[in-house]
Amino acid sequence: MQQSNTYIITFSVILTVVLGFLLSGTSQLLGPIQKEAVALDNKKQILGAVMDAEKIAAMKPKEVNEYYENTISSKVVNIKGEEVTEQEGAEVTAETVDVAKNYKKPAEERLFPVYIYHEEGSEDKVVAYILPLYGAGLWDAIWGYLALQTDLNTIEGVTFSHAGETPGLGARITSGDVQQRYHGKEIFGEGGELQAVSMQKGEGKDYSSEPHKVDGMSGATITGDGVNKMLKNYLGYYQSYLDKVKGNS
Repeated sequence: MQQSNTYIITFSVILTVVLGFLLSGTSQLLGPIQKEAVALDNKKQILGAVMDAEKIAAMKPKEVNEYYENTISSKVVNIKGEEVTEQEGAEVTAETVDVAKNYKKPAEERLFPVYIYHEEGSEDKVVAYILPLYGAGLWDAIWGYLALQTDLNTIEGVTFSHAGETPGLGARITSGDVQQRYHGKEIFGEGGELQAVSMQKGEGKDYSSEPHKVDGMSGATITGDGVNKMLKNYLGYYQSYLDKVKGNS
């Protein structure tokens, strides 16, 4: 049966409105759940810089949240190492700073979260300082967290993630094998100058006696260079804060 144009237009408008309401309702319903999932994933990544990945994977969401609350305190600093608690009249917390969005700003205008890992239930007994990182790999963004021991020089651990590096090549930055190479390395030279740690070109060499070098990833030189640049840049951004903490210790 052939329908009139008026019928078809009316039906289309009603269908569009109904679908619009359904999509809007679904978005509002799922929004808090998605936000909670993102927050949980961030906590896992932060803890991943100081904890074994398998141990974190075995924890239930509630356990992750409770452990995070009991072992992590946080603050936000600017590039001068000064603590920032408010911006444009709004409270600022480390957990609400969007490092990816900040990455687009000049370093002098960015906010830098600091996560302080301490003994469970005792904020005075600091174990490590965890610093977010963000940069560019071969194809897209890379990011991560670096944990420094209380000497603020020795790396306790790192965790890296990526948006689109090549599987089996640059994407290996997420593997425990690659991340473990940074454990025990040092970010400052003997004279106190910032050197960071550089992933070397090629793979299979022993850099265990060299505090500022780690073995590379075969076939992933550009991703490795991105990691190196990210580390050097962000450690530079945090240097004033690290100097202040060392000066107060």
